[in-house]
Amino acid sequence: MKIAEKIKKKIKRMPEGTTFKYQQLDLSKTEYSGAAKAIERLINEGVIKRITKGVFYKPKKSVFGELRPTETEIIKPYLYEQGKRIAYITGTVLYNNMGVTTQVPKIVKIASRSKRIYIDSGSIKAKPVKSYIDVTEGNYSLLEILDVLKDFTKIPDLDKESGIRFLKDKLNGLSEKETNMLVKYALKYPPRVRAFLGALLNEITGQENRNLKQSLNPLTTYRFNLNEDTLKTAPNWNIK
Repeated sequence: MKIAEKIKKKIKRMPEGTTFKYQQLDLSKTEYSGAAKAIERLINEGVIKRITKGVFYKPKKSVFGELRPTETEIIKPYLYEQGKRIAYITGTVLYNNMGVTTQVPKIVKIASRSKRIYIDSGSIKAKPVKSYIDVTEGNYSLLEILDVLKDFTKIPDLDKESGIRFLKDKLNGLSEKETNMLVKYALKYPPRVRAFLGALLNEITGQENRNLKQSLNPLTTYRFNLNEDTLKTAPNWNIK
């Protein structure tokens, strides 16, 4: 099959509004030169559009005309390398998507351990932050939870009682295996994150997690400015 036909079939199977890089086209190294010409033809034909160098999208059509991909969809190709997830969106954009803040920042934060990812494409601007853990498709949702714990006192306009309920719901929805993984990852995060997670799990299960407890300095106090009834196990973990 010719490269142009191969690419056209691949793009035809993509949902409208999908963004992609060359890596998503399953090309061999010898096909990249021909692929560039095929991509240019498809752009000229209006089949796809270019977002920035090496990043494209399949336009989504509506009664109002063509729609540009969502911010999350535009960023998505940058979160993968050779088909594997290496990064995830964090910071206020993540917390807005989760519904714990109404604030929308101008700059998106992208967490990765292996790569520093910058984006400057029209209204989309992103800067890198360092992930504490190597990011994979299987663990990034757990890292998102840990980031909420880490930034809890800094999340704009967060209602702390609602935030605690949100976190309890998230933790209650995890399997035993996922909870064990979350604890394992938390040991790489700052002590305040480990204490906060320990207090939440303590209230949910009625037991103190030994690994989290032993990782903390018993003389250190962590200030979250919580009401006494918001997280009743907080004093067990030196959280004020």
